[in-house]
Amino acid sequence: MTREAVGLGMTSQRTRARMVDRLREQGIRDEGVLAALGAVPRHLFVEEALASRAYEDTALPLGFAQTISQPFVVARMIEILREGRNGLGKTLEIGAGCGYQAAVLAQLTKDVYAVERIGSLLNRARLNMRAIQQFRVRLKHADGQLGLPEAAPFDTIIVAAAAQSVPPALLQQLALGGRMLLPLGSEDQYLTLIERCADVYVETRLDGVRFVPLLSGLVNEKE
Repeated sequence: MTREAVGLGMTSQRTRARMVDRLREQGIRDEGVLAALGAVPRHLFVEEALASRAYEDTALPLGFAQTISQPFVVARMIEILREGRNGLGKTLEIGAGCGYQAAVLAQLTKDVYAVERIGSLLNRARLNMRAIQQFRVRLKHADGQLGLPEAAPFDTIIVAAAAQSVPPALLQQLALGGRMLLPLGSEDQYLTLIERCADVYVETRLDGVRFVPLLSGLVNEKE
């Protein structure tokens, strides 16, 4: 029996639609973002034992002390990055995890790069992309604090882990007119929007959040 077949109940398209309705009620206004979340089968990105909880508005464990972000946070971050712009353009995701957010981003822009420092998680993300026939996302085993210089500059950078300060490499890889959104802080974390205007970076502190820390170095753990 396939994962899709297992998901015909709690993880059906109807359940996904209820998640989208809930996100709309929570204040997400960007219909493009809502459609993108509705198009990605989140239950295929979590452990099979957690599939029945896939469309709850909560973060779920992935192993390796990592989590898949709650749907509202994914929607909110992408909505912020899209606001007042024609599109996301070339996009870099730091902290691909199981690949869920990258799959959502790929519904909204044709040029998505995603890096993950934990090799086993990256392998899982690749399998997940293959399962949903999503070949638009370029995945790489890399240190997120260093970004992806060989593919820079990026119009959009989205960071799925909390940094103590903005990694200088990511600032350098942000295109002119580009936007980066990342959680900053340790105990008290806030989404922080950084916009590049010429050689000036404008920083805006937004919502309070809770993310795992952004760590350096590569990991090749076995599952």
